[in-house]
Amino acid sequence: MDRKRILLIDPPFYRLFKETFSLVKYPLSLGYLAAAVRMHTDWDVLVYNGDFSPVSEPLEMTYLTGQGFQNYLKRLKDLSGKVWQEIRTVVSEYGPAVVGISAKSPTFASVRAVASLVKKVDAGTMVVVGGPHPTVVGSRVLDCPDIDVCVVGEGEKTLIDLLRAFENQIELAGVRGIFYRQGGRAVATLPRESVKDLDALGFPHQFAPEVLRDYVRYPLKAFRHIFATRGCPRNCFFCGSREMWGRRVRFRSPENVAQEIKSLQNKGLKFVHFDDDMFGVNSRYLRALSKEILDRCPGIHWSCETHVRLISRENVSFMKAAGCYMIQLGVESGNDRILSEIRKGFTIKEALEACEVVNRHDISLETFFMAGFPQETRETLRDTLRAIERIDCDKVVYSIFTPYPGTEAFDFCRKKGLIDDSYDASLHNHQSPANCFCLRIAPEQFRALSARIEQAVDEKNRLGRARKVERYSRLLGPDFSAGTPPVRRDQALKVSKILPSVGL
Repeated sequence: MDRKRILLIDPPFYRLFKETFSLVKYPLSLGYLAAAVRMHTDWDVLVYNGDFSPVSEPLEMTYLTGQGFQNYLKRLKDLSGKVWQEIRTVVSEYGPAVVGISAKSPTFASVRAVASLVKKVDAGTMVVVGGPHPTVVGSRVLDCPDIDVCVVGEGEKTLIDLLRAFENQIELAGVRGIFYRQGGRAVATLPRESVKDLDALGFPHQFAPEVLRDYVRYPLKAFRHIFATRGCPRNCFFCGSREMWGRRVRFRSPENVAQEIKSLQNKGLKFVHFDDDMFGVNSRYLRALSKEILDRCPGIHWSCETHVRLISRENVSFMKAAGCYMIQLGVESGNDRILSEIRKGFTIKEALEACEVVNRHDISLETFFMAGFPQETRETLRDTLRAIERIDCDKVVYSIFTPYPGTEAFDFCRKKGLIDDSYDASLHNHQSPANCFCLRIAPEQFRALSARIEQAVDEKNRLGRARKVERYSRLLGPDFSAGTPPVRRDQALKVSKILPSVGL
């Protein structure tokens, strides 16, 4: 075979809202796949982040005008735009035999556009789509005629088997974990087990200098993201993570995580962010991982998202000592009934108390809120507004509820008649100001109420930016300009003395 080349694409999304937006991040999913290809085959691999632009501005989404979302819808229909021409050029110049596209539900409309462009360049190119969206909708991905194969679940081993089958012209029926076309219909192969030993996977950033298109144009911070676990034990009403990773959590060893962090430090990175659904998962692993980071990666600083239930003085002390400078908490609603119905596992009082614990440790705090759950009333939305105004944090990350395929929320909305078979989540994502999936609130009322929340979020974040600058200036001193929050060594020493007493 004379063109053993695979192109891995993360499709554009934010660049469709505004051409100067850019997701300055090496996509971890593609990084893991590229590492697998490099380690286990002799195929050439190129990773292309379609949402990255070297000349860009920070992502500052606003819902108050809706103009960004209108731009998104318009650019999805006009494939003559700059970003689409860029994709044509990448495909034409590289000439891959296989193109793999990563798909989330919000980006699937963009995925379809990318697939059509690939086929226009070369109809013989095999187009493979994987990620969370194909995992939950399965064979329906093949309704798009430009997509040849759908990968279900984790893709590292599946991709290797696909490339070997393609190279040797072997029937795809023997490749576990896929849907493909045969005789004009979709065929499912046997399911593939999840990766058991996460330590056996290559580090996503290990091969980035060799495989990432425009690598030298990325700032160092684009490579700061890592995973320590796969899976989440929680069971939130609106989340599809369990469909992709499962509720049984698989852990990388603390030693393996620290080894990856150390390799990033050696590249010059001074801070990293954990992309895990819930950092730590349990107190024992959280403390063991914190200890390993403290011992083996002195000087590193990190941030994460975790659960309110994991926030305690002891756990946050461990995290702070190991270099944690920012924590994200998913609060979602200010109303206890809504929190119960979406199964967050805490009350708003407990969430506010957790925020106080984080603030007492002088760690920057970001919170997630979501408006428009099907069970909402005008009163519950007002409670969320009051909670946002009351909560003591540096930033609020705001979303409009969207039912994504594979979630219980999606099934609930279908059962209640809020969506039908024509519903396309990629045209109704968290950035859509037209969203309204409430049983008891009319769209006009919801837009008026949510606009008040959005104004409060914008005001909160404007003040939060000033607060964050003040906080970091106070904490970081000379290091502030470099954006490198220093570990408090006095705390580190204190915590390191008590670690043996808790069996770590």
